[in-house]
Amino acid sequence: MLGILNKVFDLNKRALNRYEKMANQIDALSGKMSSLSDNELKAKTEEFKGRLAKGETLDDLLIEAFAVVREAAKRVLGLYPYKVQLMGGISLHEGNISEMKTGEGKTLTSTMPVYLNALSGEGVHVVTVNEYLASRDANEMGQLYEFLGLKVGLNLNSLTKDEKREAYAADITYSTNNELGFDYLRDNMVLYREQMVQRPLNFAVIDEVDSILIDEARTPLIISGQAAKSTKLYLQANGFVRQLKQDEDFTYDVKTKAVQLTEEGITKAERAFGIDNLYDITQVALNHHINQALKAHFVMQKDVDYVVEDEQVVIVDSFTGRLMKGRRYSDGLHQAIEAKEGLEIQNESMTLATITFQNYFRMYKKLAGMTGTAKTEEEEFRNIYNMQVIAIPTNRPIAREDRADLVYRSMEGKFRAVVEDVKQRHDLGQPVLVGTVAVETSELISQLLKKKGVPHHVLNAKNHEKEAEIIENAGQLGAVTIATNMAGRGTDIKLGEGVIEKGGLAVIGTERHESRRIDNQLRGRSGRQGDPGITQFYLSMEDELMRRFGSENMMNMMDRLGMDDSQPIQSKIVTRAVESAQKRVEGNNFDARKQLLQYDDVLRQQREVIYKQRFEVLDSDNLREIVEKMLVSTIERVVDSYMPRDEDEDAWNLEGIVDYMNANILQEGELEINDLRGKEPEEIAQMIKEKAIERYNAKEEDFGEEQMREFEKVILLRAVDSKWMDHIDAMDQLRQGIHLRAYGQNDPLREYQMEGFAMFENMIVAIEEEVAKFIMKAQIRNNLERQEVAKGQTAVHAKEGDEPVKKKPARKVVEIGRNDPCICGSGKKYKNCCGQ
Repeated sequence: MLGILNKVFDLNKRALNRYEKMANQIDALSGKMSSLSDNELKAKTEEFKGRLAKGETLDDLLIEAFAVVREAAKRVLGLYPYKVQLMGGISLHEGNISEMKTGEGKTLTSTMPVYLNALSGEGVHVVTVNEYLASRDANEMGQLYEFLGLKVGLNLNSLTKDEKREAYAADITYSTNNELGFDYLRDNMVLYREQMVQRPLNFAVIDEVDSILIDEARTPLIISGQAAKSTKLYLQANGFVRQLKQDEDFTYDVKTKAVQLTEEGITKAERAFGIDNLYDITQVALNHHINQALKAHFVMQKDVDYVVEDEQVVIVDSFTGRLMKGRRYSDGLHQAIEAKEGLEIQNESMTLATITFQNYFRMYKKLAGMTGTAKTEEEEFRNIYNMQVIAIPTNRPIAREDRADLVYRSMEGKFRAVVEDVKQRHDLGQPVLVGTVAVETSELISQLLKKKGVPHHVLNAKNHEKEAEIIENAGQLGAVTIATNMAGRGTDIKLGEGVIEKGGLAVIGTERHESRRIDNQLRGRSGRQGDPGITQFYLSMEDELMRRFGSENMMNMMDRLGMDDSQPIQSKIVTRAVESAQKRVEGNNFDARKQLLQYDDVLRQQREVIYKQRFEVLDSDNLREIVEKMLVSTIERVVDSYMPRDEDEDAWNLEGIVDYMNANILQEGELEINDLRGKEPEEIAQMIKEKAIERYNAKEEDFGEEQMREFEKVILLRAVDSKWMDHIDAMDQLRQGIHLRAYGQNDPLREYQMEGFAMFENMIVAIEEEVAKFIMKAQIRNNLERQEVAKGQTAVHAKEGDEPVKKKPARKVVEIGRNDPCICGSGKKYKNCCGQ
């Protein structure tokens, strides 16, 4: 183990030694650069582009380009990057994660690799966690890039397609991670190539990379349409669950957050709904609704997991404490919460397009990131994204004092101590930032401080509009700020006059988060650029993290020692125990993200095939060859299915071929059974192919080449889109129930891969057959127009999006008896054909 640690540490040390030498070379050019006039400095951009065109690489230009940006930053922004910032910039250019402490100037650090990579003309994306930061950085840093002759674009959710296209066409584009992912999905649903907004993905620098690639990696981006389903069951399940008693009718495991009915609860459910067996195959939907209602009532907490605002359930992001408007929980959980809160129940959604952040960002040619906290997740960054975490030293030594945790017996005692500590520091004039995990905690502390007469600001999901202003003033004399985990991420708390003499900013944590990174971020708000500061966490045995990992023993010990609520334990052993609990949770979360990626990789391979094929359709002027291949493939497959090689000729179904071909490929009556008798399958297939191509040519002659080419596009796009959307929805359904295969001693992932592959092959066949049928049978009208199969709305983790869906995906349900003729036109009974 020690050997691995030394190896990792040496890797970091070796990289830093190399970066320092390069930083010294950049520094050596400072005199030369400062002697240039503004126009000479600006001219360097065109010079660099010319050198790239002649065969030099970006690495060849790095030293000089960084020196140019450094000098330009001094003239335009009044900022001059330190040597450690140069080192952080080199690390980013090499596609690594630069771990730089809060206040070390990550935004300025990124300008150098962003400028260098933008010289290639292939586009650079600077990715931030919210639109406020994207707009701020695009405006501030944009001045620098524009001074040097580069174009800067800002990609916001509110922009039109034309405005988005312009933003992406810029040399440097600022955007949020969500908007990038959704634009990619939307681009692969357009009807004309000109409607696409993104260019090929080249280089991205992700700010707060841990938040985007780790915290949000469990929530896939989804574009969904509505699927009409009855809301009655949600209301019935909700009414039933309200009457249940914990431990008698259901059990709730705090550690795993699992809630399930007991035998007594199952009996009650069967009585309440008038059924014999809740676990019968016919009661799957009811069982699911009851489980979601249980989860809504006993796992999901109001003002912690969600808030109710304007008669709507709005999710609270557990990592940042922000409201996630327009997003919904998947699998009916959102509807169950709506029923619990007595709100109008919205329709469930049908998935039209989906991708995880993990798979989206891995499509970039090069990826880099920066954050103050990444070392704890180094293994994940290396394994999933192939990115090294390089810890960049601070410009000045850290002078902050991080005190050992204070652990109280109860929450009440903990909050009393927190409020007392805040009041004392406020009276002395020291600014205080109080960090909380949940919205309700921040409001509780706010009430307690009001009683003590301490003026303060609350920054939580309900009040995030004033975020920048509140954070800006959080470092002034006597300021008290209560913040949920977002704690002004990405904005610096600058200390006011006279604050350093008071000991700097005091950060007080009221609870440990399940991730050490979030705690480290909170600590990092204090002690920037060598400023003094202090951090102190207050915990209680009743905190969720402590309860989940066995605080009973410690509570018993405190009782035996006769310790009351006013006496905290301050011990390194307790702190270590908490950290080991956090490591276990982080391990579980890593496994969850890894599993999501393994499942999404099945869909990724399929998505790449379909999107590539779809782009070829949009990009091609002539699809005749592709359509002919599909036509030929369909004819051969139908002939093979009715004339199996391994069966006697007596068993061949020639009538089935005639019926299928006349109904789907040829004109009515064009093929007769006598045409087929005495021929081999290859001869029959060849004959039908010739007839089909003859008809194809005649059709093209009738309608003209130009109209026929557009007709082919319309048919292909419609077939690919409708079948792909049905396939994604089917894969979604398969994914939700696949874990049950584990009960049969089967590996759910392997089963998902095998079934997903078989379903994909069936989808390709269905696309080919639909294209063949429509090309040969559909009539071309003058008003030929490409149409969207379904209009979608953006969502995250199957959470519905912003605009109401205007057009619902049509699902035609046909009831077929087992002895009825099969709908595929084979001539066989349904039970002997597609119904097998």
